[in-house]
Amino acid sequence: MAHVLQNVVFPLDRDPDLLPLYADPETWSLIGDKPVRVSNRAQLGNILDRHRARITAGRRVSLGTYFNAFPASYWQHWTGVRQVRLTVRTTGPATILVYRSNGSGVRQRVDTREVSGESVTDFDLALTQYSDGGWIWFDMVAEDESAVLERAEWTTEQAPERTGKASLGITTYNKPDYCVETLQALAAAPDALELVDRIFLVDQGTQLVAAQEGYDEVAQALGETLQIIRQPNLGGSGGFARAMHETLQRPDNDFVQLLDDDVRLEPESLRRSIVFGQYATTPMLVGGHMFDLLDRPKLHGWAEVVDEAPFMWRNLYQEEMPHDFGSSNLRQSSLLHMRMDADYNGWWMCLIPLDAIRKVGLALPAFIKWDDAEFCLRAREAGFPTVSLPGVALWHVSWVNKDDTIDWQAYFHARNRIVAGLLHSNMPRGGHLIRHSRRVDLKHLMMMQYYPVALRARALQDVLSGPAHMRRNLATAMPAARALAAEYPETVVHRDPSTVLHSRRGRQVYKQMSRNSLDNPSGLRLRWFTVSTLIAHWLHQPNPENVARPEVEFGKEDAHWWRLPAFDSALVSTADGSGKNIYTRDRRKYRRMLRESFRLHAQLRRRWPELQKRYRQALPELVSPESWHSIFEEKA
Repeated sequence: MAHVLQNVVFPLDRDPDLLPLYADPETWSLIGDKPVRVSNRAQLGNILDRHRARITAGRRVSLGTYFNAFPASYWQHWTGVRQVRLTVRTTGPATILVYRSNGSGVRQRVDTREVSGESVTDFDLALTQYSDGGWIWFDMVAEDESAVLERAEWTTEQAPERTGKASLGITTYNKPDYCVETLQALAAAPDALELVDRIFLVDQGTQLVAAQEGYDEVAQALGETLQIIRQPNLGGSGGFARAMHETLQRPDNDFVQLLDDDVRLEPESLRRSIVFGQYATTPMLVGGHMFDLLDRPKLHGWAEVVDEAPFMWRNLYQEEMPHDFGSSNLRQSSLLHMRMDADYNGWWMCLIPLDAIRKVGLALPAFIKWDDAEFCLRAREAGFPTVSLPGVALWHVSWVNKDDTIDWQAYFHARNRIVAGLLHSNMPRGGHLIRHSRRVDLKHLMMMQYYPVALRARALQDVLSGPAHMRRNLATAMPAARALAAEYPETVVHRDPSTVLHSRRGRQVYKQMSRNSLDNPSGLRLRWFTVSTLIAHWLHQPNPENVARPEVEFGKEDAHWWRLPAFDSALVSTADGSGKNIYTRDRRKYRRMLRESFRLHAQLRRRWPELQKRYRQALPELVSPESWHSIFEEKA
């Protein structure tokens, strides 16, 4: 029996920006070491349906693309499959060329067939030479007449290790329109739904999904597969923990697939992640990549890791992300052919085996931030690795137009990173974590951003109080953090169209510099700058004129921590460009907060071994199904 591992698919949306992710009918060359598009005659009119595409006479189309190449190295490394079959169904005369790559992106021809009429062509391919990386794909060439790719799929005769289905857990807070679109995409993808037992949509908002236009129709189409669960806002961790808890009650399930709410889904990705989980040699977490919902060819997340010394997350190849497939396709991007191993995957899309949940527990009651990374680290320590699987992805609003480190989320960024460090760091006293955390406070203080420093102080105080606070304030920490903003005028976004704000000295404009430019202090220069700036802020009383009216104006991209400290006040654009914030020097707040930051971080360093022991001892209870069940009962 042939088991389908991966279908060749084409975009659901008639969006020309999406085409490079599915089919590549363009001609490329190299200038130096950079890929350059020589011609671009891609036409959406040649996409006939979800599985069919026309190759016009005289054209060559490559399926060596993100969604349609086969990630051979990941299948060889993480599964026992050693033989796959590519089946290509065509109509009309064409040449099919099969290629493979290695971990360096070097292309090699594997096989070539000429076809005509209605043809079914099979290619048997071994998965034995992809330890370091590599993909397999095929191109089609039409000569004098057009041809049609009717369907193509990658299969194996080998049976999977596991046969249980997955339940989907979607957590939402006031994103009903996105959720209905996701449900509609699922209802229209029966081959993906074959592997889905239940869709648990955990609605924690006030704008209910069930009241959204289009919900009744899609709910009828999905039938008993869809189950809406209402509960108070317990954050992403509370919603995903609920989905985990509900899935544990389903005897025919082997997995729970977590999905964020503000996404657009490629249903084939859902199917691929579940199938990969079924074939994995040992149970493992299967994560999906994240494309930018507002710039759809742009990939923001590939493999993500936690650096041990500072205990901080990042992309494995930070300098290479985001990657724009509209500018550099898969075949021209050698780095993307390397097999990349991840420490964790974001919960915008992540398949988790129930074996892992039974062994390590549910999500940490963290509300938001670090719950995904912490769970994956905890699972890895118990023998359940995470893979971020190429060809499995969705579109999510990126962080380009956001800065959640200076709003109410600053509390969770600080607290949950430190808690995760206490639970999983192997470095003495967390390595550089405490020093790095203190440095974040100093940067905010030098930039006159007092609100996030106040939230971060509250976060450290809660960490120092012990692990019980995490469950105690699960439902209250976010409202309390938002309420605190009223005490900090810099949090007000000025966007009144009848009042145009101006600064005394006008906008400051700077030449764009690289991270390592001389404009950005580093080394001894950084230390001198930091010390001298801290002293200056301690001693300097701001000019009353600059308090009454902003001294200068900055665009968001220019408002760096080494520029703002030179001024008493500044008008700074918000990340999304919707308004402006006013940052004003306050010597009294600065002195009080600076002393408090040093005191709290010193206390954290001194008490680290004791706190580490307490948090690790408390973890099994914090994440247990029984503990979460009682939370759900309390908040019902």
